[in-house]
Amino acid sequence: MRIDLHTHSTASDGTDTPAELVRNAAAAGLDVVALTDHDTTRGHAEAVAALPAGLTLVTGAELSCRIDGVSMHLLAYLFDPEEPALFAERELVRDDRVPRARGMVAKLQGLGVPVTWEQVARIAGDGSVGRPHVATALVELGVVPTVSDAFTEDWLADGGRAYVEKHETDPFEAIRLVKGAGGVTVFAHPGASKRGRTVPEDAIAKMAAAGLDGIEVDHMDHDAETRDRLRGLAADLGLLVTGSSDYHGSRKTVALGAYRTDPEVYGEITRRATGAFPVPGTGGA
Repeated sequence: MRIDLHTHSTASDGTDTPAELVRNAAAAGLDVVALTDHDTTRGHAEAVAALPAGLTLVTGAELSCRIDGVSMHLLAYLFDPEEPALFAERELVRDDRVPRARGMVAKLQGLGVPVTWEQVARIAGDGSVGRPHVATALVELGVVPTVSDAFTEDWLADGGRAYVEKHETDPFEAIRLVKGAGGVTVFAHPGASKRGRTVPEDAIAKMAAAGLDGIEVDHMDHDAETRDRLRGLAADLGLLVTGSSDYHGSRKTVALGAYRTDPEVYGEITRRATGAFPVPGTGGA
């Protein structure tokens, strides 16, 4: 089985619609794909409706969290999207994205960059606006060559010249909320140091004690040494190890299925989940 448990659509900051994403996942030879847009589940219905035969969809979201001043992302799988407490927290995070993005535009304008809110809003479309949309605007203006190049201290990285904080959930609260909604939690790309400061291992140990299920080890932002270190940490803490593309369509160079999750780990994730179940494709439109 070919399993990719971390992808994004136009419901957040990917460039494929949810329907395009599942069709592209099937074309890439995947058997299982998870749709994990940032702080939203709005793309799930479209993805389910278009799900090709032979492809299974894992519903999820990537939750924005912060611990001790460090931003982190928590992948949440197979939770009940209507559970009130988790729904309210996702809405709180998502609603703060617009004023945050406007603040980044204002900072960039103060740095002499001719970016406008209208440009960023056009790029975001109906998705949950975030830094990748602002970064795409910088690419369009020729300020940086790629989206990744916008995530530096000069521009949008944590603490960068145009960075603006947003509401982010305490990860221990996020783990509690996802568990309460019947879901499974995996720390996304915990060693991605190129994105900024990373969460120390002692904090990950505390999250494991609080119910964290796994860590994403095989990821484009982890070199071989980092993967080995994280794999050892997972073994020490009894955590599941996942691998995923973190696919964003044309916004990133990584392909669907470039990094994958072991079928046994996927099976354990589905066994632990009680809020929702994987959706088998029957040949969508």
